[in-house]
Amino acid sequence: MTQPRLSVLDLAPVVEGSDPATALSNSTELVRAAERLGYHRHWVAEHHNMVGIASSAPAVIIAHLAAATERIRVGSGGVMLPNHQPLVVAEQFGTLESLHPGRIDLGIGRAPGTDQVTAAALRRGVDPLSDEDLPRQLGELLGFFTGEWPSGHPYSSITAVPGEGAMPEIWLLGSSGYTAQVAGLLGMPYSFAHHFSAGNTEAAVELYRSRFEPSAYLDAPRVMIGVGVICAETDEEARWLAGPSRLAFARLRSGRPGRFPTPEEAAAHDFTPDEEAVVSSIAKGHIFGGPETVRAGLLDLVEKTGADELIVSTMVHDQADRLKSYELVAGIEF
Repeated sequence: MTQPRLSVLDLAPVVEGSDPATALSNSTELVRAAERLGYHRHWVAEHHNMVGIASSAPAVIIAHLAAATERIRVGSGGVMLPNHQPLVVAEQFGTLESLHPGRIDLGIGRAPGTDQVTAAALRRGVDPLSDEDLPRQLGELLGFFTGEWPSGHPYSSITAVPGEGAMPEIWLLGSSGYTAQVAGLLGMPYSFAHHFSAGNTEAAVELYRSRFEPSAYLDAPRVMIGVGVICAETDEEARWLAGPSRLAFARLRSGRPGRFPTPEEAAAHDFTPDEEAVVSSIAKGHIFGGPETVRAGLLDLVEKTGADELIVSTMVHDQADRLKSYELVAGIEF
């Protein structure tokens, strides 16, 4: 079996007893560790109106993380395209690519990454998004990067500076079959959010491969799978460290997001049946355990999906435990 690439998905968690400044400092420490450990890329995710997540401005964070490193690819996992005008995204990521040539990724998502009120505040409107919006916005984004437009397009007179001629590596991100089809038809690399939609993973990947058309960007399908991992010296320790992520997710789904809790707070929490059901719904997308348990889980995921790359999200309260988990995962051989 070919060793899949390993990468990092970072939400810049704001933990109990801390603040966003510390969360972003921790991300800087993490990206340097990831580069040293041989991870291929480090992505930051766009979220809004969540006091426990500091990654609301991916382009700004990416600029800082790329400047703090030398080799590792840095990008968005992802930029939520409905929240932004394509010209703005092209200028931001064209600037990043110009500053750090060959190291910038632009992962694109179609969800707002927040609640409806905040989404309306971001895009200054309340109209629902349709299935046609993503292809249209993607077409505009690619037009600004390449300078190629359909005849008579109203934006053909616009030049994105920086942007045109400075296109980063673009990925489409999804948790259902829709984006899988779009990625396949456009011949673009595809990243699936297994960590919160594990029930759709294999079907979406199969759909992507079946619809794939070679393009100027890619000759053959390329699949990345996002997976939640907490790796510790023992299974018991990993389960203890995983308690806060279970509690945080239960609170998020019940409309009560907060700062990332401590293991002690999670252990003392009496989960209701509804909360247990919510936590169980994402369990398949997460692997918690010692190195052998994590290896077995990741190996099974790669065998089922044929993934070329795994992008690992590790949500724990203590920064030292997060760094240790990524160190242990980096040492796994498939």
